[in-house]
Parts: sequence; structure tokens; C-alpha cells
Amino acid sequence: MRALLPVAAPTLNTGSQVGIRALFAVIYATSVSAIYFALGVVAHHAAGLTPVVFVVAGVFFLLTSMTYAEAASLHPGRGGASVFARHAFNELVSFIAGWAIVLDYTILIAVAALTAPAYLSVFWHPLGHGLGQLLAALVVIGLVTVDAIRGVSARRLRRRVLVAGADLAVQALVIVLGGILLLHPANLTHSIHLGSMPSWKGLGFALPVGVVACAGLESASGLAAEVRVTPAQLRQLLSWSTAAIVLVYVGISIVGIGALPVHDGVPQLGARHLNAPVLGIVEAFRPRGVSDVLKYVVGLAGAAALVLTAAAAMLGVSRVGYGLATNRQIPSFAGRLSPRFGSPWIVVGLAALGAAALVIPRDLGLLVGIYAFGALVAFTIAHLSVLRMRFREPVRDGRAYLIPWSVTVRGASLPVPALIGLVASVAGWAALVVFHQGARYVGVGWLLLGVVLYVVYRKSQGKSLLRRVTITEQALRRHEEDATEFGAILCPIFGTPLDDDIIQTAARLAGDTHDDLTEEGAVIEAIWIFEIPMALPLDAPLPEAPVAAARKALARAREVGEEYQNVRVATAVVRARRQGQGIVSEARRRGVEAIVLGADDLSRVKGGARLGARGPLDNSIGEVTRYVVSKAPCRVILTAPPVGAMGGREAFVEVAAELSRGEDQTA
Repeated sequence: MRALLPVAAPTLNTGSQVGIRALFAVIYATSVSAIYFALGVVAHHAAGLTPVVFVVAGVFFLLTSMTYAEAASLHPGRGGASVFARHAFNELVSFIAGWAIVLDYTILIAVAALTAPAYLSVFWHPLGHGLGQLLAALVVIGLVTVDAIRGVSARRLRRRVLVAGADLAVQALVIVLGGILLLHPANLTHSIHLGSMPSWKGLGFALPVGVVACAGLESASGLAAEVRVTPAQLRQLLSWSTAAIVLVYVGISIVGIGALPVHDGVPQLGARHLNAPVLGIVEAFRPRGVSDVLKYVVGLAGAAALVLTAAAAMLGVSRVGYGLATNRQIPSFAGRLSPRFGSPWIVVGLAALGAAALVIPRDLGLLVGIYAFGALVAFTIAHLSVLRMRFREPVRDGRAYLIPWSVTVRGASLPVPALIGLVASVAGWAALVVFHQGARYVGVGWLLLGVVLYVVYRKSQGKSLLRRVTITEQALRRHEEDATEFGAILCPIFGTPLDDDIIQTAARLAGDTHDDLTEEGAVIEAIWIFEIPMALPLDAPLPEAPVAAARKALARAREVGEEYQNVRVATAVVRARRQGQGIVSEARRRGVEAIVLGADDLSRVKGGARLGARGPLDNSIGEVTRYVVSKAPCRVILTAPPVGAMGGREAFVEVAAELSRGEDQTA
């Protein structure tokens, strides 16, 4: 069963499955380790309420992680919120989510690269400021760029589990020692004067900045193909991640306010130690001997965690950028793959240049504010997508995770956590726009620029703004801009011998014969449609025997299709009132480029599926096929039955051509 989020891009060359601990390490690398830079920014604005801000962030993380878990178990694919929006809305909304995520990853690389030298300054003081800090930040960006281009193997990913575990132990040590040596409860309360310290404006900025605690949700979104977990393990992962965030963020912020309290209205933690707040905390430890030892441990652990954060963010931006390129949301040349490493080196290089430009001003508060803006845009779209999919796809067999605590609205079961998360995301985004000038101008400007570029690019290519248009990974490897665009093909199957021919036809359009390459590119959407009578609700329970037949047929379709190079077969069970309407609806919702349909006019088959009734030659195409050919939003490719079975191939082509005449279809 697939786990949290989408399939892996070519930059992750695992060759084997990795465990749930590796997924936790990725979430940790870009969520929990953000304490090393987020604490100073939040404390600078929230003062004594800093622990409260991070409690709220922990609750928001739990709500948002539920949304990502359900959406990704329903629609795995590259890009997190961008993928969810594609299935819930359209390509334009999907692009906006992906564009915001690219901004976030690029800023996260810059922030991590900028603050890592500040922690290493405990070993060499010039790294903490000025030219030394800037040069060291550029070196970090260069290292993670090379790392992303080379690709991340499963073995190297497992090593990161050890780094994450060691760093988590260091953070726990800081909390325990700080609680014993420094904690003075009075320091946590005497400086809180809501409205003045912190000010309403400061608190309005600090609360949405807390979303840095959720950064790992998008980073983990590229690992679904490499991580397989059960629903119980998925729930366990959500519990671990939430517990780690609450423990680390709240624990260290309490120790930090105790060690460096607010004096004369100035939060020392945010003023004196903005770039390396955790290092500032341990330097305040007494006796001095403890501080002298622990500051080197924290300096090394902090720098390692931040480099790991930058590496995870660079891997994330390469995957999201690759997904945008293969879906023709950005120019396809940007997604070109390295001939040697199979990674989208142009996307990685552009992200590196952007991050390098962002570190030059060395304004951490500005960067974190813009980061929060982009994250909240993505999270808002993710919550909206889950809510909309509850209407569009009220029941889907095989869900690995379902958000609990739902309410019924207009016949749909809407999850309360997603509703609360949506309200919180919108409120946080609005607060940033009001209280943070950088987020207001840079964030909004980035989104507007992206939309303009998207519209210009799509129009220049003669492509729809709302429909999905994809190219295969093989085209990116060959550097072909005008490759045939059959990146997503819908194949309705019905458990008959003709299914193999349908899948093989689609696979030949999408890729070449398999030659032991592991990269994935084109997608075949194999669906089994159950026709539900009007007398029953769409979510009526299905008999076990038809469900078993459907699963067997879908498993066979996956086996046949994935014998072809660069082809991935995604399977789903769909409910509809009529077969033809179900096929057309799924094609429109999934944004496929073509439908491959069996022309043999099938009688009722096992599982209750039906494509029509056999008849004379002039009716041999069947009611469902006629409906799909006339109503489909894309090209329809009909596979011919064996010669003689229905009057010969020539008669089939003639009938198919007659059906297609005057329509933008292909038979």
C-alpha cells in the first residue's frame, strides 16, 4: 500500500524500498531541524509567547499532515499539493500550488545555507558574519546542488536517518539540561504584556511563521514509490512527527526564554542570536564547563542538520520542477535530465542560482516571512483539494488513510480537521499579507509572475490552460521538445482477454519495450468501472466477488503495462451510473491526453461491467463506445478486435471513422 505522497523522480535512485524511518528522517530534516533558524525569528516577534506559537504550530502540523496523508493515498504522484489540485481542480490551480512550493524550497535552501555557517562559527568566528558567512553559504549551496544532481540512493537516505536520530538526541539533551540548569518559570510570564510585548503585529507575524514546522510534508511527498507502509504505520508516522515537533519546538523555546529572557522590551533570543538561536541558548548554560562542551556539540549538530535541510529542499525542488516540466506547466527544457545521473539538472541549477541570490542580503526575517507565505498557499490548496475530492470522489476503494471526524454537507462527508486546517491556513496567509511587507510584495509578485509565465507559455504552445498536457521522461532524456504527448492515457478495462491488447496499445504509445531501466515516466490510468443502478446510492457496498475480479484485472493491467520502458500504471476502481459517462468523467477529471478503448462490443462481463450488447455490423461499436467517442474531451483510440470477429478490421475502421467524423477524436 502506498504511503504519504507521490512517486519518486529520477533523482532518487533507490533500487529498493526504504522504510518508514527514512520517511521520518525526511520530515525531520525540513521540519524539526528548522528550529535552528525559526526559533530566533519567532522569538524576535512573539517574545514570551514563543512556546505558545509553537504549540499552535504543532496542532496545525497534525491537521495538515492528515490532509496530505488522505490526498496522497488517493492520488500518489510528484508534487504534493500540486498533484492534489490537479485531481481536485485543474492544471492552473495545480501550477499555482507547484509554483508556491518551488519558491518555498528555494528559500529553504537559502535560509539553511545562511544559518549553517552561524553554527560553525563556534569553531571559527568569521563564519558567523560578513563575507565569511556569505562565502560559506555559497559553498553549502554548491554542495547540495552537486548532491541533488548526483541523485540520492536508498543507502544514502538511510544514513540520513542516523544523522536525524543523532540530532534529535542533541536537541533532547538541550531541553533536559536547560530544564535542570536554567528554567525559571517567572521568566516565561513576567515579560508577557499582550498588545505591547508582544505586539499584535508581532504576534500576527509570528503565528503564521510557525508553519515552518510543516515543511517536511512537501519534502516527504516525493517518496511514495520508495516507501510502502500500512495504514497503521501511516498513523504511527503522523504521531511520531507531531510528537517530535511539539517536543523540540516547545521544549527548546521554553528553555530559550528561560535562558535569554526579555529585557527592557527586547527579546534577547531574537535580537542577539537571530541566526543561531540554539547556540545562543547553550552558551548561556551554567556552570561554564557545561556550556563550553555543549556549544561545540550543538554547533556541529546544528550545521549538519541545516545542510541536511538544504539537501532535502534541493531534492524537493528538483522533483516538483521535474513534475511541472513533464506536465508542460513550465517549458520542458527546464526538466531535461542529465544523461549520466538522470536528474533534472537545469531545474536544480536554477534553484541553486535563486538560493545564491537570496543569501546575499542576509536578511533572515525577510526570507522566513516569504517562506511562510508560499507554504500557506500550498497548504490552503491542499486542504481545499481534499474537501473538493470528498464531493467528487466520495468513495474510492483502496484508500490507505481517511481523515477522521467528518460531518455531512450536501451528501458529502467533509473532514473537520481539513476544514479547521483550511481556516487556519487562510487566516495565516491573510496575517502575513497584512503584517509582513516582504510577503505582501515578494510573495504576491512571485505568484503573479508565475501565472503570467504559465499563461504565456501554454498559449504559445497552443495548449489549454486548464487541461493536463504531459510528455514522457524519455522525451526529456532525448531533449525533444516536440515529442508525442501521450504522458497520461486512460484505459477502461473489464476483465476480458481484450484488456491486454488495450494496455499494450496504450503502453506502445507511451513508451518503448522495457530494458531494465528503472526510471518512470508516462502514466497509464487503468480503471475498472462499476455501474451502480439508480435505485442504489453511489457509495453502496459492493459484493466481494466483483471487487475481487476488479482487483485481479487491475493487477494484470499493471503487470502488462509496466513491461514497457518509462511506463507506470496507476489503477483505480470507479463508480458511475453509466459506463460511458464514467469513462468521460474520469478522462476529464484526470486530464488525460487519450483514451484507449476496446472496440469489441462486449456483453456483460464478470464483476457487473457492461459495454453494450452484440449486434450487426452497423451497431458493432456499441452504445458506450459511441458515447465516449462523441463526448470525450481528448483523443479516443479504439483497439481493433481480431480479424473476422466483427466483420474484419476494415469494417471496424470504417465504422470508427464515421463515429469520429466532425469530432476532435482519433480512431
